[in-house]
This record gives sequence, C-alpha cells and structure tokens, in this order.
Amino acid sequence: MFRVFGIRLAVHFSFFLLLAYVAWSGWVEGGWLDAAWSGAAVLALFTCVVLHELGHSLTARRYGIGVSRILLLPIGGMAEFDSIPRQPRRELLITLAGPAVNFAIALITAPFLPLSSLWASLQTTGQIPLTLTGLALEVWLMNLVMGCFNLLPVFPMDGGRILRALLAMRWPYLKATFWAATTGKVLAVIGIAAWILIGHNYLGALLFSFIFVAGDLEYRAVKRREEAAAQWQLLVRRIYGPFGGEKGEVPVTVLHGPN
Repeated sequence: MFRVFGIRLAVHFSFFLLLAYVAWSGWVEGGWLDAAWSGAAVLALFTCVVLHELGHSLTARRYGIGVSRILLLPIGGMAEFDSIPRQPRRELLITLAGPAVNFAIALITAPFLPLSSLWASLQTTGQIPLTLTGLALEVWLMNLVMGCFNLLPVFPMDGGRILRALLAMRWPYLKATFWAATTGKVLAVIGIAAWILIGHNYLGALLFSFIFVAGDLEYRAVKRREEAAAQWQLLVRRIYGPFGGEKGEVPVTVLHGPN
C-alpha cells in the first residue's frame, strides 16, 4: 500500500473479505448505519494493529534489525524481521514495545472519553452506541483488549516471546523456546476446552488450536536453526582446523555461515 517510517505496509487480499463480511453483517442487523459503523470499527482496529506492529518494528530497527514489511491479515498483523535477536534483553524490549503502544493509546485517550457512559450503556443495552463517541470508546476498549491478549504466554502472541526471553536469561535459547512453547500449548489446550465446554464457541476453539500449532512450529523452527548452525560450525572447524588464522581461530565471516 505505502510506507510508514520507511517500512512497507501490505494488506493480504483476505483482509478485504473480512471487511466486506463485517460490513454486510452490520447491514443485515441494522441497515447502512450499522454497516458503516462496523466497517469503521474494523478499520480503526487495524489502525491500532499497525501502530502495535510499528512499536515492534521501530524498536527492532533501533538494534539494527531490518524490517521488510508489516502484513495485515484477518487474524491481525505481522511484522517481518530480517532476523530475531538472540540476546534476551533485546528480544524482551522489542516484544514489549507492541503492547506498550496499545496501553499508551488507552492511557492517553482515557481522560477525553466519557467512560462512565460506556459502562452505563453496556449495562442497559449490552452494546456501545453507534456514534462517533461510541466508536472512540470502542477503539479505547480495543487497545486494552489487544494489549492484554497479546501478553498471554503463548506463541505467536507477544507473551510467548516475552516468556522465552525471560527464560533465555538463565537457560540456552533452544531450551527456553521449548519450555515457552510447551507452556503455550498447555494453555492452548485449556483454552480449547473452555471455549467448547463453557463458551460453546467453536471459533474461539479454532483460534486456540492455531495457537497450539504455532507454539510447536516455533520450537521446531528454532531447533532446525540450532542444528544447522551446529553443523555449519562443525564443518568449518574441520576445514580450517588449527590453521584458520591467528591462534587457530575460525574467521568470523565464515563461522557465521553463508548468510
């Protein structure tokens, strides 16, 4: 679409299907006003998603990590980094930057919003009024929910990466990833059971099924990278042996691999 701070913003075609579906659902329920309000709410939500991903991206660039683009999907946004830092402190700060943006938006806008009327409206009608003020209140709520939900200690949520970064301060990176992914999968199973048995919501169960798979994929990806790096180092040391430069050291550019 365009660039924000030099970072490409891209939208997957399925996002427009979501926007059309939400607008159509609003039109079915209440006509054009509901359709316009529902569409505006989705656009506002994804504006906050972009700001969330920019929090990650700009912090990552602060540490010299390239960001190729931010991709918007129906399930949220994804910032594509050139690499993930292995330094736990850096990964922790990069990950925290996203939810911090959401909480900052909620904190800054709260004094200007009639939050008491929000609570009263929810108590009486069970929904937010379809007005500009109601839309602003909806955005405020979105940021609170987005910030809290992303702190769940499960991959691919930010909380899973925060947990891994904290564990990696004491354990090897692969071991930290294993336990962070395992924690996420256990919580995902609990979430699936809760959505099905208590909430009777299969869409929510599907979301937590995706979380379960994502945790497993994260661990497998890190394990493959660790094994590839170990094999590369073994190969290089066999080639260079004690003759690779001063004091038998392997050249850094070679040891880091072909990338």
